[in-house]
Amino acid sequence: MQVKDLLTNKGRDVATISQERTVTDGLRLLRERGIGALIVTGPTPPLAGIFSERDVVRALAVDGPDALTKTIADLMSTTVTTCTETTTLDSLMALMTDKRIRHVPVVDNGVLTGMISIGDVVKSRVDELEHEKRDLIDYVTAR
Repeated sequence: MQVKDLLTNKGRDVATISQERTVTDGLRLLRERGIGALIVTGPTPPLAGIFSERDVVRALAVDGPDALTKTIADLMSTTVTTCTETTTLDSLMALMTDKRIRHVPVVDNGVLTGMISIGDVVKSRVDELEHEKRDLIDYVTAR
């Protein structure tokens, strides 16, 4: 299975935020959308960075409550690992595990086409295993 197959099932909606917005704005958007990361937009497409719950936790540990008054640009990660729509899910799982990341933007030909979370990958794999299980049961019971 490739990333494009996963995007077809889950959708291509990507939550974004401008790098000039405040951390509080970013946290509000994360809560409203029920997600763990936002793509940060800026002057250079397709993205300027990624802003995640981890970024906030790290900033709170250093700056305390003052971290909430900073801008997204102050906290975002600017080194962003991306994948393409033709990346296999096995490769993506290995990448996420090796780099210890939970969110990977999908970029094809310089265009942001989606976002994959570790939860998306796990759900896909569980669905695949359930399908294989049903096929094996049907085969063994000759249905």
